[in-house]
Amino acid sequence: MKCLLVADLHYDLRKFDWVVEAAAHMDVVVLAGDHLDLASAVARPAQAIVVEKYFRRIRERAPLLVCSGNHDLDSRDAVGELTSKWLGKARLYDVPTDGDAYTIGDTLFSVCPWWDGEHGRAAVAAQLARDAADRQSRWVWVYHAPPGDSPTSWAGSRSFGDPALRDWIERYEPDIVLCGHVHQSPFTNGGSWADRIGHTWVFNAGHQIGPLPAHIVVDTDEPEAYWISLAGAEQVHLDDAAKVEIEPIMDAPDWLIDMPRVA
Repeated sequence: MKCLLVADLHYDLRKFDWVVEAAAHMDVVVLAGDHLDLASAVARPAQAIVVEKYFRRIRERAPLLVCSGNHDLDSRDAVGELTSKWLGKARLYDVPTDGDAYTIGDTLFSVCPWWDGEHGRAAVAAQLARDAADRQSRWVWVYHAPPGDSPTSWAGSRSFGDPALRDWIERYEPDIVLCGHVHQSPFTNGGSWADRIGHTWVFNAGHQIGPLPAHIVVDTDEPEAYWISLAGAEQVHLDDAAKVEIEPIMDAPDWLIDMPRVA
């Protein structure tokens, strides 16, 4: 299974266009939060309408899973915590989103929301406990923020990771966690796009300027993970021991070479 991870598109329609093209080369696409942009001159309700159309276009080419990020919150729940109400419409297009579990082959995906307080955090904890009971041969989490105290959450001066996520990883030991949120991590000294916590691989592609989003493709059949960005192209072997060995891509597979590029 080839899984494309992209996050933090922030209403950059050039990047969404690229994902539409890339989806045809993938078995599943994951958009790990921050689809909208709080700083945009376009009102968020209008942004949401456009992004929903992109979800439909991507879903026509490959299964798609989307979680909320902090830029996607547009309403409050019954206890007053922020939530992403608009994102729930994605289910109308057969796109699993916040709180959903989705199985592809022998892989169970848990799609987790951005939580804003104790009530939301408890809901995520309950979701993961529920999905643990249905764990398949492979368990993958989609979660906007990377875990605390990880190179994937390092921004150059401090970690912006989620301590609760790290606790849950250590408790349940999922196989893979797909994240975003901390844009600088893969590009800054001490940061990285890949980490391993126990037996769990954690990935954060980061965010870059221009029409090509920084992205990761996890190929569970090889098994390898590839990171493509303006800073370079790197890979890790997922069957390695606990040590994370990141190296340049020297012999790219044909399908990776055939992925869409931009001028």
